[in-house]
Amino acid sequence: MGKKRIITKNDPKEKKKEEGAGVASSAGKSKISKNVKEGIVFISSSYNNTIITLADSQGNVLFWSTAGKIGFSGAKKCTPFAASKVAEVVAQIIESSGIEKIAVVVKGIGPGRDSAIRSFAAKGINIISIKDVTPAPHNGCRPKKPRRI
Repeated sequence: MGKKRIITKNDPKEKKKEEGAGVASSAGKSKISKNVKEGIVFISSSYNNTIITLADSQGNVLFWSTAGKIGFSGAKKCTPFAASKVAEVVAQIIESSGIEKIAVVVKGIGPGRDSAIRSFAAKGINIISIKDVTPAPHNGCRPKKPRRI
């Protein structure tokens, strides 16, 4: 019984454009100059998402991508598979821009940190160094009192 749905017929060319809008659209057309030879890849991995940023050796951001940006949503964003797909998108940009060497800086304790690094290595990108800058407290804030039942 419910509501009647009206279906409109689309042009097949338009449908192909929509289907191809997945990973390729998130990579986009990079405006990275060809004279950058070394880059820094920042991997920020939280419990909810994985953010990968590509910067030049001075720290100027060239490109970034996240698991949510390439189409993952909800609990799927924090999976190692989503992190590897984000790393593949950034690796495409690295290869197309002519960057030869990268230094990897990892921050956070999410599930995607290792798989992102492995994806860069599997793509054949020359990794100079891997640095972990995860912030750790030196016995910072006092924890909440335990419940007594």
